[in-house]
Amino acid sequence: MGNRFARQDYEWVYTDQPHADRRKEILAKYPEIKSLMGPDQRLKWIVCMMVVIQFLAFYLVKDLDWKWVLFWTYAFGSCINHSMTLAIHEISHNTAFGNNKALWNRYFAMFANLPIGLPYSASFKRYHLDHHRYLGGDGVDVDIPTEFEGWFFCTRFRKLIWIMLQPLFYAARPLAINPKPVTGLELANVAVQLLFDVLLYCLWGAKPVVYMLAGSMLGMGLHPISGHFIAEHYMFLKGHETYSYYGSLNLLTFNVGYHNEHHDFPSIPGRRLPMVRKIAAEYYEDLPQYSSWVQVLYDFIMDDALSPYSRIKRKLKGDVKQE
Repeated sequence: MGNRFARQDYEWVYTDQPHADRRKEILAKYPEIKSLMGPDQRLKWIVCMMVVIQFLAFYLVKDLDWKWVLFWTYAFGSCINHSMTLAIHEISHNTAFGNNKALWNRYFAMFANLPIGLPYSASFKRYHLDHHRYLGGDGVDVDIPTEFEGWFFCTRFRKLIWIMLQPLFYAARPLAINPKPVTGLELANVAVQLLFDVLLYCLWGAKPVVYMLAGSMLGMGLHPISGHFIAEHYMFLKGHETYSYYGSLNLLTFNVGYHNEHHDFPSIPGRRLPMVRKIAAEYYEDLPQYSSWVQVLYDFIMDDALSPYSRIKRKLKGDVKQE
């Protein structure tokens, strides 16, 4: 359990990310995939339903004993809140109302943010689009762990702690790697969220607030769904930087497991990504894939050849235009 990890650096490459070239090749061969692009008309209704479910849960937990509050926080609230973060991921690609109503998507993401408890949606949008455009880009892609994370979380026990604290690292990493000026939308996101949190406390007390905030922290930490954080881009096989997962948890996560497909076609809503894989099957069937996010978490912790350094990284060339 105490063996230090041998890797001392990221996997540096001097090639462009593979997704742009594969997208061009697939569209040339299967132009009908363009018809899958555009908003998902069902997304906004699913998100509204999930927000209402959490509001109902806030009301139901207010009179429970604390032991049951904590139980339902992990068993139910953490699942819904992590799913809501992935709904925000979907909305960040304008899949709720389309590209012509970009601000509608931003404000709707703030609405989806309410049950999470922490202002998240506006900042996520800015950094996530950079992640797509400059995958693995040094100093730009904040999905890449910092040097400190790679150096320190190098044993099995420390990797376990790192996974448990994932939400904190995802929140702090942009400030360390690629700080940006605060925008009006980010300030609005903070103001709306804080107002909601205060109103929730004044209306129903501390238990719903704990259920909400702890659910977000636990759901994005040591939780089966959080296996997608590791599964998406950590280099389990040398030379492969994006991996897909085709298991049942995609039903709760807006098909975020179809991650090669998503990076190839970020403007296609998650609900339609299985159709991309079906149409262009020969491009995806031989790529590395997972069937269990729990297994991914276990393997990442137990395999001494894996650590936060197990990421492909590249120096960016030319002009870098960030969000």
